[in-house]
Amino acid sequence: MLIHASFRNYLAKRAIPAFLVFCMGSMGAAAQESPGQNVPLISGGVGFVTSTNAGNTTYIPVISPLLAAPIGNRILVESRAIILDPFSPTGDGKPGYKGDLFMGLTYLQADFLASRHATFVAGEFLTPFATYSERLSPIWIGNFQDAPLIVSLGTMETSSSVGGMLRGSVFATDHVSADYAVYFSAASTNQQFTAERASGGRGCLYFPTARLEVGASYGRQLQDVHENFEGVHVWWEPANTAFRLRSEFARGAHAGGYWVEADYRLSRFKNGESFVGRFEPVFRMQQTFRSRPDSNDGLPGANTQQADFGLDYRLPHEVRINTSYSREFSSTGNRNIWQTGIVYRFLFPTWRGK
Repeated sequence: MLIHASFRNYLAKRAIPAFLVFCMGSMGAAAQESPGQNVPLISGGVGFVTSTNAGNTTYIPVISPLLAAPIGNRILVESRAIILDPFSPTGDGKPGYKGDLFMGLTYLQADFLASRHATFVAGEFLTPFATYSERLSPIWIGNFQDAPLIVSLGTMETSSSVGGMLRGSVFATDHVSADYAVYFSAASTNQQFTAERASGGRGCLYFPTARLEVGASYGRQLQDVHENFEGVHVWWEPANTAFRLRSEFARGAHAGGYWVEADYRLSRFKNGESFVGRFEPVFRMQQTFRSRPDSNDGLPGANTQQADFGLDYRLPHEVRINTSYSREFSSTGNRNIWQTGIVYRFLFPTWRGK
């Protein structure tokens, strides 16, 4: 629903107190210098989501805080946590609902800005494969409440890695720029930081005039069964328009698939401040292909097609209402998915800067 099922299992093992202790320590370190521009920021989102799947409705309150704490001019400590408590039908013909509390850290990393072309990252970070996990997974950014069907390809079960990453800009001109990200993840069975041994990277080209980005990703699982993952993505946001197109294709040893998403903000009506101008229709088409059975890759067990129709409404003060209807087609059965949600985005400094 709100997040990928395998990712939810991963979150259940995480401890929110670790996030709070980390926040206090990072803020204390930054407070020793306390220049105004280095004040740590707390951001994130609070939401309430409902999902009706095959006639069963689940209610999900969720909060996802994010901390960005600069230490000096070259170090940035980042972390994001999530707390959600889905209430779903009890089942077995029994009336009522049952809760299932999840809370944990999505990532916890330290960034060292070595130069204009390189940033070193250490800790637990979102795996830089394709674009969804890093760019669209926060609840206050994504147009849909649920992740694409192929989100686990290349990102393993947890969408994060524990180890080191090097990323930055190769070059940038008025006509094209190139960036990269390469990483290595160690095997970790620690309850707080679970990860598989893997390596890989992503490269992107961006064309400013066309506002077009194309990229390719590669991942190699080095633990247990060795597997390769490949992916490509295309993002296009034409100038002087509110239209956006995003897409990904990925494949692994046993399955592959794609998703294509388009949205258009009706902002031509009084610059988006009118009643009509706050609407944003969204459409996403996705499909998965199964070549061999695999119960661990997170994809459906059979070939699946799904069409998602969404209508978002952006209220003032960073509040957004999301609604969507999805129709899934599969040899295992067709189903309807209805979702609604309201999300509030917050952002404030930890203290007043001088």
